[in-house]
Amino acid sequence: MNSYAKRIAIFFYGIGSYAIFFATFLYAIAFVGNLPVVSRHIDGVPEMALGNALVIDVLLLALFAIQHSVMARPAFKAWWTRIIPAAAERSTYVLFSSLALIALFYFWQPLGGTVWQVDNRSARLVLAAGFGFGWALVLYSTFLINHFDLFGLRQVWLHLLGEPYEALPFKTPAVYKVVRHPLYLGWFFAFWCTPLMSATHLLFALLTSAYILIGIFLEERDLIRAHPEYRAYRERVPMLLPRFKSKAVSENAKEAA
Repeated sequence: MNSYAKRIAIFFYGIGSYAIFFATFLYAIAFVGNLPVVSRHIDGVPEMALGNALVIDVLLLALFAIQHSVMARPAFKAWWTRIIPAAAERSTYVLFSSLALIALFYFWQPLGGTVWQVDNRSARLVLAAGFGFGWALVLYSTFLINHFDLFGLRQVWLHLLGEPYEALPFKTPAVYKVVRHPLYLGWFFAFWCTPLMSATHLLFALLTSAYILIGIFLEERDLIRAHPEYRAYRERVPMLLPRFKSKAVSENAKEAA
């Protein structure tokens, strides 16, 4: 296979990986939200003993967490790109993440039980709005930091054109000026805003939340190494919860300065 044919193959590999990711992302919305448009959901009638189901669900979440974290580390990328083309590294990461999620969807086992149930119509609407807001914030945040680079499309496109890939500069557009991790904040909304919190959903929400917090620690450590200015950004901008200051406090601070 000549050089140009390889570039074409890598390009279509990246397109295919992205298509699988986007289908998986849409399925995840329906899976977590128990929407009737898909056949499998986070909740349902238990099909096996509680202990066995619990072990399977924990292992599925652990598989995703380990894959997602290990393949994102710079040391792994340096080793991995000795085996696969560097232009396909991000697409491969996206593909493997999608496959781990697909396995979770397929093998997930409902546990049964209800932790809370909200029957008030207005409250249910608020929770549904929070659920939708969370998924929208996740997708919006990816476009703010370059959606196509994050999911490998920019890399394979530049490789197809024969142009060198350059990492994007550090920037803090829009909502990134308010919180450092709006994408992860979106996941919290998506996973916790539900009118019916089953034991299964609670397990999912707790373990994914713990993983997100660990992931933030690992990601920020890498960001500080790659972008020294990130340290000052981290000191200035809160991690997940916006810091709102009253006008009076802001004016007093300016006067004191």
